[in-house]
Formats: sequence, structure tokens, C-alpha cells
Amino acid sequence: MRVYGLSGKSGTGKSYMSGDICARYNIRGLIDDGLFMYDGNIIAGTSAKKQSTMMGAIKTALFSKDQHCFEVRDAIKSIDPEAVMVLGTSDKMVRQICERLELHEPDEIIHIEDITTEEQREKASKYRKEGGMHIIPAPTLQVKKQFSGYFLDPRKSFGKDAAIEKTIVRPTYSYLGDYTISEQVIHELVRHLVAQTPGIDSELWTAFSNDEGGCIVRTVVLVKKNARYRQAAETLQANIYEMVSHMTAFNIRGIEVEIRGYK
Repeated sequence: MRVYGLSGKSGTGKSYMSGDICARYNIRGLIDDGLFMYDGNIIAGTSAKKQSTMMGAIKTALFSKDQHCFEVRDAIKSIDPEAVMVLGTSDKMVRQICERLELHEPDEIIHIEDITTEEQREKASKYRKEGGMHIIPAPTLQVKKQFSGYFLDPRKSFGKDAAIEKTIVRPTYSYLGDYTISEQVIHELVRHLVAQTPGIDSELWTAFSNDEGGCIVRTVVLVKKNARYRQAAETLQANIYEMVSHMTAFNIRGIEVEIRGYK
């Protein structure tokens, strides 16, 4: 296995550039901030950007916890990629991660200063400092599974062979503070959609639950007497899924619509 490192200070654009560099060097494995990714997909690990404190983020990025470390180590051994790139804020950090994951010394360490201009690094630093923006080089649909309820923004660039998707997140340890969505917002969305869906008469109640894996929305409704009940329920279910996905950052585990009767 060939091992590469990408080294640079925090906020200089390493994660943003990593996909393009991997495409250039034909590297399919990527280790960044506690995650192991392969072919752009999250395979194992926990993102450091999910931690509530900066210290917790650093420990996660260094795979300090044994369970986290063993999970990623086993995933790398199972896939056995021909090449892997390790991101770190310094050459020392890159080597520490390699040692922790039982990878050999990097064959080459690429420095962010050698592949980006000063203007590009300043721009990346500005986004980090002023907007609290952090990049995860993976598709938003996958990132949502770990970041349900966080502020997400999908971005896409194109490498040599295929689109390289990236997702912007704003971690809770950012100076911007926590990002939360009131349950009342979800309830109001459902009530609005109930009123707009043909065949649905009214909402009796709506329940909303959310955990680290994502959210479940359950609503109980009355339908109009001559409506096609199943069609109306399926339409409402699809509308709720689309609206909640579009207007929030929740990973949706389920949308349940129960017809209690007609009116």
C-alpha cells in the first residue's frame, strides 16, 4: 500500500483540495478528521467535526480512542487500498495518524503550500474564520447520517474521472455556536402540507423524534370522505419527506402517516 500525506495548517483548504489530489495521484483511500473514506464514500470512523469541543475534535482526528481506532484500522485492512492519503495539520500529525492506524511511514508528504496559491489559502482561511465553514470530502447524503440536524451545504467539483462531492458543515465547536431546529418548526411544516395535500382533511397530531441516526416524523390525519385514502397518504408522506429534507439538515429515517378516519 502506498501512503501519502497532505499537510497544512488548519483552515488552509486541505479537505477541499484532497479529492482533486486523490484523483491526480489515483488514490482511492482517504483519512481525514477521524473518517476513512474510499472512492468518495464514508466507510468507517467518526468525524472530528461532530465533536462539541476543539479538544475533542483533535483527539478524534488523532484516533485517540481505541474503539474508534480499531474500527478504522480494521476497515482499512479489509479493503486494502492500493493507496491512501492521510490529512494532518503538520507532518508530525500525519505520521502520528499513520502509526496509530498501523500504516507505514508516508512515501510522500504533500504540503498545501505547494499545491495552492497564497490567495487560495487566504480565501479558505476567511471562510473558516468568518463563516465557521468546514469541508468533509464526501456526499451530503452520507454525511447526513453522522450530522443529522447540523447545517449542511453540498458542493461539487470535478476531478479527472468523475464528480468529487464535498459537503460544508458548521461544527458545534465553531464560534457560531449550536445549530438547532425547533420541533415546532417540523410540526408547522406538517400542518402546512396537510392543508395543501388533496384528499387530506386535517391533522390530529404529529410526533417528531431525532437522535444521532436521524429523525422520524409521524402524523395522524383525517381524510376526506370520498378521497383515495392510500394515494392521499402516500402523497402526504412524499411531500413531508421532500419538504423536511429541503428545509432542514436532518437525516430522515422514516415518515409515517396514519389515517385515523374520514370527515
